[in-house]
Amino acid sequence: MALNFLLFLRLVLTLVSAAGHPLDPLTADELTRAIDLIRASPLNSSSSLAFHYVGLDEPPKPAVLAWPRSAPPRRAFVIARAGGATHEIHVDLSSDGGGLILSDTVYRGAGFPTFTIDEQVAASKLPFQYPPFEASVARRGIPLSDVLCTTFSVGWFGGEERWAGRRVIVVQCFVAAGTANFYARPVEGVTVVVDLDAMEIVEYEDREDLPVPKAEGTEYRAAEQRPPFGPEPKPGAVVQPEGRGFQVDGHMIRGTNWELHLSFDARAGAVISLASVKDSDKGVFRLVLYRGHVSELFVPYMDPSADWYFKTFFDAGEFALGLLTAPLEPFTDCPANAVFMDADVAGVDGSPVRNIPNAMCVFERYAGDVAWRHTEVITEVRPEVSLVVRSAAVVGNYDYVIDWEFKTTGSIKIGVALSGILEVKATYYSHADELSGDAHGSLIAGNTLGVYHDHFLTFRLDLDVDGPNNSFVKSRLRPVRAAAGPRRSYWTVEKETARRETDGSVELDATELMVVNPNRRTRIGNEVGYKIVSHGGTATSLLDDDDYPQQRASYTKRQVWVTAYDEAEKWAAGLYTDQSTGDDNLAAWSQRNREIENKDIVLWYTVGIHHVPCQEDFPVMPAVTGGFELRPTNFFDRNPLIRTRPNKQATWPNCSLIN
Repeated sequence: MALNFLLFLRLVLTLVSAAGHPLDPLTADELTRAIDLIRASPLNSSSSLAFHYVGLDEPPKPAVLAWPRSAPPRRAFVIARAGGATHEIHVDLSSDGGGLILSDTVYRGAGFPTFTIDEQVAASKLPFQYPPFEASVARRGIPLSDVLCTTFSVGWFGGEERWAGRRVIVVQCFVAAGTANFYARPVEGVTVVVDLDAMEIVEYEDREDLPVPKAEGTEYRAAEQRPPFGPEPKPGAVVQPEGRGFQVDGHMIRGTNWELHLSFDARAGAVISLASVKDSDKGVFRLVLYRGHVSELFVPYMDPSADWYFKTFFDAGEFALGLLTAPLEPFTDCPANAVFMDADVAGVDGSPVRNIPNAMCVFERYAGDVAWRHTEVITEVRPEVSLVVRSAAVVGNYDYVIDWEFKTTGSIKIGVALSGILEVKATYYSHADELSGDAHGSLIAGNTLGVYHDHFLTFRLDLDVDGPNNSFVKSRLRPVRAAAGPRRSYWTVEKETARRETDGSVELDATELMVVNPNRRTRIGNEVGYKIVSHGGTATSLLDDDDYPQQRASYTKRQVWVTAYDEAEKWAAGLYTDQSTGDDNLAAWSQRNREIENKDIVLWYTVGIHHVPCQEDFPVMPAVTGGFELRPTNFFDRNPLIRTRPNKQATWPNCSLIN
């Protein structure tokens, strides 16, 4: 009878899963319906109606956890601009009539929504119909047809800017002739400021005629390379004679001891939800991560000159990582055993919906690493096999590859890889001996400086370790002088549980940081938990606290923050990041000093990298990596891999590589 009930329950869950999970991203049809409802509303009377964000209005956590016993309504959250105002619109997509606008609120605070791709393209074309720009290019001896322009956010500098209060963007230009790497050939000294609502140039500066760096040596395309060539790696193959060890069912993924939900957001990109690990001893899946995603990406450059000081980008909030997600290339970005998932996003005018093919990939990683071993008398070894979710965003010149790796050991490892092309500055310098203190960068090629800069990637991790109520525990190692015996010293552990949010922001040092569930204990009485382990990229911001970019990204002074759960607090630099003032960010929320002991809490972790460019970073830089791991600590009663069977001998199929 019990077996029949379990089979019935599994059948019900399968049918419900086929109907869609509450956290599934909006489908192309749902995106279209939400947009059509708004276009049929009075907002459409404005000729300037534009959609800056269209995505799932995430259901409340209790409603998601109650699924499939009950299903929350499907709703969309839309940020639109019309008539110079920002509108926050909630749309119910579940009604019988095909949908209903639930609310339309005008946002009147600081900051503006994410730029749309269309308006950036339109702004970048304006200089070519502007006579002063044409004259600047001609004076430098550059054919106008060889020039290409792109956009940069303006930041915020106390509200004293000439364009304060207006939604503006900076346009700067490059010479695209002779190379695919136009970023390596800036037209230095020319800056154009565009009012995006009026779509007109409101400021123009041409400060000095610096030489445009040469195209020679800037190419990175394989077809353009000439002998002598470097090493030629031999092709590799992923062979799984018995097939993949994971399954993809809609947006649910199961494999390597884990089950999780994978969705996509136009701002965050890949979103991981309901990540639960199998406890083989108990025969159940136990929740670890309710929801996790990239929250913000702060990239400040260290050149205070007039053409560079504003380059303090918030790539997620200003440009949207999801919108800039690049299709992943099979066999190069992802191995042969990968499963690819597309994503749908809405265009600026709401139609048509844009599909991003291969926006994410899922695969098993088996690189011959050891998960555990002991061979003193009896030989026992287990391989490390991980389930990996990968995505990549191309934010202008930089590529960011984000990996979520779910290990059979119960760990969640989050990795970041930075590659792409440096943001460079033209200079008179042609030799390193000529550099002075005002260079603000490294000489990486003739007349070319790689400007010093930082990368701070902040992750929002709503951990629900074995349940929603968790605590944040800081353990410090304290050296102690031995009182007796031949030993003279040792160290011990002192633990402190953070009670309020002001206790929950810390810098990484010798401290062991854990999120524990004080309401769940192992058989021998330890609180179940997960600890934070750094894998590089632990830099914090060196900017002064009163510097305007630092005020906006004040949370980057520390790697770890813990806040009380609030479903509205998703974006570390605030919902409206363009020209934000820092009043609505992670550090500001923490000042509320809410209770976080034995509460539903959110962990924020920032991977920080100081980048001092070198010649090896040019013309395209090798990947720079960093990341961290959430590692089970007393979560299981013993090593969860004890029940893992050894690899059996496999009969490998006959394989050949065809040139």
